[in-house]
Amino acid sequence: MTVAKTSNISPLDPTAAAAFYRQIYDRFRGAIASGVLKPGDRLPSARALTKELGLARGTIEAAYSLLAAEGYIQARGQAGTIVMPGLKPRTPVANAVPSPNRGIAVVSFRPESILPFQMGLPALDVFPRKIWARLGAQCGRAMQPADMVHPSVYGLPVLRAEIAAYLQVSRGINCLPSQIFVTSGYRHTMALIVHALLKPGDRVWVENPGFPPTRELLGHMQMAAVAVPVDREGMVIAEGLKSAPRARAAVVTPAHQSPLCVSLALPRRLALLDWAARTNAWVIEDDYDGEYRYVSRPLPALKSLDRDGRVLYAGTFSKVLFPGLRLAYLVVPESEVERFEQISQAFAGGSPELTQAIVAAFITEGHFARHIQRMRKLYAERRDATAAGLQSVLGKQVQIDSQPGGMHLILRLQGRRSDRRLVARMREAGLYGEALTDWAMEGEGDSALLLNFTNIDSQDTAATLGRRISRLI
Repeated sequence: MTVAKTSNISPLDPTAAAAFYRQIYDRFRGAIASGVLKPGDRLPSARALTKELGLARGTIEAAYSLLAAEGYIQARGQAGTIVMPGLKPRTPVANAVPSPNRGIAVVSFRPESILPFQMGLPALDVFPRKIWARLGAQCGRAMQPADMVHPSVYGLPVLRAEIAAYLQVSRGINCLPSQIFVTSGYRHTMALIVHALLKPGDRVWVENPGFPPTRELLGHMQMAAVAVPVDREGMVIAEGLKSAPRARAAVVTPAHQSPLCVSLALPRRLALLDWAARTNAWVIEDDYDGEYRYVSRPLPALKSLDRDGRVLYAGTFSKVLFPGLRLAYLVVPESEVERFEQISQAFAGGSPELTQAIVAAFITEGHFARHIQRMRKLYAERRDATAAGLQSVLGKQVQIDSQPGGMHLILRLQGRRSDRRLVARMREAGLYGEALTDWAMEGEGDSALLLNFTNIDSQDTAATLGRRISRLI
């Protein structure tokens, strides 16, 4: 019996629209139809394929289940999985698909993968899954019929109360549970704010470089994003005042500017708040990973300085727990609670109550605070180890920025190298990276790689991956 090798299957494309399980399904089905895999040939085990492709086992099993359901393969228990004996498949008619531009990577800011250096992922290998499973079972057993109806579009009351208590202690934000709205992520948070407070044609300050989905969302809502440059002290407020003094809002990442990781200096924080108070503008504070600062205690939130009710604070559980939760939250000024309740009733669907209950229990029992403390220590170690490992291999080709916090490194490419083309080659080779120029709003900007370090477990691992990058440069 022949054992199929993954080298016979074309590589997965992290930039494709199709989910990974669907790509795996398509590749095996194509290999069977073309005769590369013959009836009786044995497929790699789900465990082996999981390890080789760096994907979750459930992704592989989903692809195999679909192949089995359509009669292409047959599971034989401990004997493994084989191509269905006697199968005489017809070669499917190929659809005309335009060939992708392999020179430049198509950017996705929510990839369905786990790849080395993948941005936005916390350290999934050390998440307390046993505690999470216990709390999940506990919340499931306690569920009553009243918990099975439509969830509150504002968020589970106990979770809103826990978030309010946490923010007061950790971020210096004094708020009531009624001011907190639980959302399904940053885009949902932004959509609520836009619907509640802004209108088509409004001008909004955004950081340059800055998180591209913010500009994309504003564009879809028919608003004008005004690029405000960022330097070592964060957004240059004076430039915003020159470009659009009557803008209706500003979107900022004061704790760790996204993606440069610099902190917004206190004089600029005060200048921003003064502008908002004078012009009745809104400041949207995206505090996506403010807990992770390694040179000192985390900085207080901009919202903690707000005395005029002009700051809307956006937080998330994606970076501190895991993105699969799809839970985030928004703190609104007390004067705007009623308006946001109306908008939530119209546009929000509510997040699953069971998921919210597990997160609330995780916070109540103290696991949340302990997890953040452990991750802060671990990330400081992994940041240093990753930087050292990459520096030892790529020292002549890149310059690694030193940042006080955050979850990624910035590798500035030396010479006239294109970060976009390098990122495209990395993704074809099974590595993840983002190009700094994709985050710039006007012009090309500096050429640099953005690489997450939270899932790099040692300096040796970083050096090994660095050698792969070196061969691609």
